[in-house]
Amino acid sequence: MRPSQEENVNIAQFGRPGQAEIYLAAGCFWGTEAYFKLVPGVLETEVGYVNGASDQTSYREVAQTGHAETLKITYDPHKLHLAELLERYYRIIDPFSVNRQGNDVGTQYRTGIYYSDEVSGAIAQKSLANFEDLQGKKTAIELERLENFVPAEDYHQDYLDKNPGGYCHINVQDALEPLFPGKDLASDEELKETLDPTAYKVARQHGTEAPFTSPLDQEFGPGIYVDKATGQPLFSSDDKFDGGCGWPSFTMPITTDVINYYQDTSYGMSRTEVRTKNTNHLGHVFEDGPREAGALRYCINGAILRFVPLKNMKAEGYGALIPFVAKNTR
Repeated sequence: MRPSQEENVNIAQFGRPGQAEIYLAAGCFWGTEAYFKLVPGVLETEVGYVNGASDQTSYREVAQTGHAETLKITYDPHKLHLAELLERYYRIIDPFSVNRQGNDVGTQYRTGIYYSDEVSGAIAQKSLANFEDLQGKKTAIELERLENFVPAEDYHQDYLDKNPGGYCHINVQDALEPLFPGKDLASDEELKETLDPTAYKVARQHGTEAPFTSPLDQEFGPGIYVDKATGQPLFSSDDKFDGGCGWPSFTMPITTDVINYYQDTSYGMSRTEVRTKNTNHLGHVFEDGPREAGALRYCINGAILRFVPLKNMKAEGYGALIPFVAKNTR
């Protein structure tokens, strides 16, 4: 049965918020800030200068003090993986250019990832190493612990909001493009032939598999869960837990752009339905998950999921997602 209402729901209002930070240097910080402000789960942004020779500098002095123009990102790790932020970062830079991005040249325009805690540092190290492995060579991206951060002058903050026609070396709207879209959804007739009856009923008829029938409910090995119909990555084993409900349970999607949320008032209940971007039904999300991970429980029908073990991810074309399985990497 389809939900009786199909109003988009803003998932940001649900669950328990968390807070973490990362500092990214990608050339001119005007465009970098405008880009990341569009990413769901980003709570605050502030441009400034990092890891120079002193704790003081300015826009006029930065070339002499050795700081890099950098964006400080405060984000909700219960809704946005650091691995996603870094994957988006790689897509807006020339990772092999030394002290230059776009038209800007100088040490202050170098690329860099700067972390302020060991957890973020470990994820960043794993992410960058994986990115360089996929590129087949070392990049010019600096990876360091944060030593100092000097906020930039007020007129640099939110610069492109105040100056819409201002210089920007990146396409800010790329932040709205899906990271890992998967293949196009087949027609209903083709899906009937390629999916088993339960998977088809779940995906296209908003059905529900019987509880405790999916072998994926008790699958806890490292890897990712993808849409059986399109191959789009949906969840990471890092975020899977035993919900005790009989269906595979997760605390968050693998990236912020893979799920749509709808109000579902069918069967006399008020629930939040989750679907893929191409409208395959997946299940529902509830606010009774692990509190330390944000308190959300994505209750998903295993019939529409396919599990890709970590050891097979690169061979199957999911190598860029290996950092999303950071906690379980062996």
